[in-house]
Amino acid sequence: MVEQGELAALIERYAPHDGEHGICEKASLHRASQPTEPKHGVFGAAVCVVAQGRKQVLSGGSVLVYDALNYLVASVDLPVIGQVIEASPREPYLSFRMDLDPAVIGDLLLQLGGEPALAQDAGPLIGAMAVSQVNPPLLDAVMRMVRLIDTPRDAAVLAPLIEREILYRMLLGDQGPRLAQIARADGRMRQVKRAIGWITRHFNQPFSIEALAAEARMSPSALHRHFKAVTALSPLQYQKQIRLQEARKLILAQRLDASSAGHAVGYDSASQFSREYARLFGAPPLRDAARLRARPDMLLDT
Repeated sequence: MVEQGELAALIERYAPHDGEHGICEKASLHRASQPTEPKHGVFGAAVCVVAQGRKQVLSGGSVLVYDALNYLVASVDLPVIGQVIEASPREPYLSFRMDLDPAVIGDLLLQLGGEPALAQDAGPLIGAMAVSQVNPPLLDAVMRMVRLIDTPRDAAVLAPLIEREILYRMLLGDQGPRLAQIARADGRMRQVKRAIGWITRHFNQPFSIEALAAEARMSPSALHRHFKAVTALSPLQYQKQIRLQEARKLILAQRLDASSAGHAVGYDSASQFSREYARLFGAPPLRDAARLRARPDMLLDT
């Protein structure tokens, strides 16, 4: 079986400098040669396996730490603050990330239909992000996915097969119920994801809980309860974080002033926007933008 040191050596070979390095459409490698500042961003539905170093993610008031012993799973898009907390030039942070595909998970669930823990509607909704202990079969599959960098011709055929194996290993572990939630076509998670999708597409528009609940096909009370169970945020808190992160991008990319950026993402009050921006990012908009331009490494990666 693959040892963690073997995976670290392989990732370091294919990721010779800091940043992201693609394997295929759904998978990538990440490297950081030193601890990073806290980075704000949206973490999509994915699995992250660390081969070396350590990272933490703050989401909804909870802090999750993942390292060579524990991998991270996120089942929906979540506003997070990520930070590499253990890395050095000699022993850099090295990780593998793969996006989670509901269709592939759903197909595997059909094959695993006899697994009671993965049965339809098995228990209440659980939080979208968690860590789990890494096991040798999962590491072995990740190693083979990484090796596909050497043979791009093979990747088109073999990457989907190894993707299925990685998901299969996770489904049979303690993350199985969390992954199963992603794929259920008529489950509560799908309704929550529908609400998240609407907020993400219309983040600059005001909404009522009643209208969002109708979009998600839930009652307002059920939406609020299940949305918070998954994201640890209320729908309005989720919208606020998405708005502020989008405003930050506008200020950086288009060099908008604070008032224009706030208005573009749906704020009527410039002072309220500046207050909430500083509360989330630790500095008023223009000062924060100057800091980010000097430190582009503070933008979120995995």
